[in-house]
Amino acid sequence: MKTLVFTGGHHTSALVVAKELKKKGWKIIWYGHRHSMWGDKSDSAEYREVTAAGIKFYDLKAGKFYATFSPLKLIRIPYGFLQAFLLLFFHKPNGIISFGGYLAVPTVIAGWLLGIPAIAHEQTVVSGWANKFIGLFVRKIAVSWSNSLLHYPKNKAIFTGLPLRPEILKIKRPSNRLTNNQLTIYITGGKQGSHEINEVIFAALPQLLKKYRVIHQTGSSTVYNDYQRALQLIKPGYEVFNYDSPRAILALKEAEIVISRAGAHIIYELGYLGMRCVLIPIPWVSHDEQTANAKILQAAGLAVILSQAQLSPETLLESTNKALLLNPKPLNLTDGTQKLIQLVYNTLENGQRKT
Repeated sequence: MKTLVFTGGHHTSALVVAKELKKKGWKIIWYGHRHSMWGDKSDSAEYREVTAAGIKFYDLKAGKFYATFSPLKLIRIPYGFLQAFLLLFFHKPNGIISFGGYLAVPTVIAGWLLGIPAIAHEQTVVSGWANKFIGLFVRKIAVSWSNSLLHYPKNKAIFTGLPLRPEILKIKRPSNRLTNNQLTIYITGGKQGSHEINEVIFAALPQLLKKYRVIHQTGSSTVYNDYQRALQLIKPGYEVFNYDSPRAILALKEAEIVISRAGAHIIYELGYLGMRCVLIPIPWVSHDEQTANAKILQAAGLAVILSQAQLSPETLLESTNKALLLNPKPLNLTDGTQKLIQLVYNTLENGQRKT
């Protein structure tokens, strides 16, 4: 049986590909984060969704250089390389598929030292530090956006698009959609939630509920306990969940406006669905990639961008009302699942595992 190791920080699209390959008879092993944040005791959405799919999960204790100042976190860098090397030596996979993020670095480099071929997938418009570096060690780099081809060597880069969840592909949204008496907002800060956005939503809730029905995905972090706080604010028109993939899909189907961070997956999904949105990019991520992501939807007439520096209950309500005036249309985006799977067969199927 052929074996693949999946790793990286963007598990949503990675899991789509992993499930398809698992159906085709590949053995899938996952190196990821069991907890989303330092000090968080709750299981990450990544861990829950991967293990629910029947895939063996290994908690990789890797560290990163970027925006890291804690010695305890920095010491994880050599530890992560050693852990990845030993895991790969033990598992002897035919190949590695990485989906961005710093977890990919020790896994891909350790695999390179062991002679294990790898593919990287870039979800964002810009080239992140991790993918830029591991691009030296992988055989192919698949990109979600055609203009991202410029960031990588021509002999390695290939345009596939982003693998979309089957549930997203099934959503059929009527154009412009503003037909309900009470419009619905879906608020999400990514699967682990956003404490900064949650705080403003709590303060703005009385004003929002005068005009909108609110569906709020808070995340399940035990560091801030925003979900528990939100439960105390429950009232008619305000629905809360910490993280639940089926409910998140239904929220995208029900909402007229999405308030969100500007991560790679949500941007691609919102563009594919053609949804009005208010985007609040994370300001401290590498290369300011979330702002670059958000500008794609802004240029397409789908998004109002609200910087975190200006985020307040008043500006949030103002931006949401502005989003109502947008005249959205879906972008010409495609599901990259089958193209990426074909790339796996072309590049990794004949990879030799060391014995």
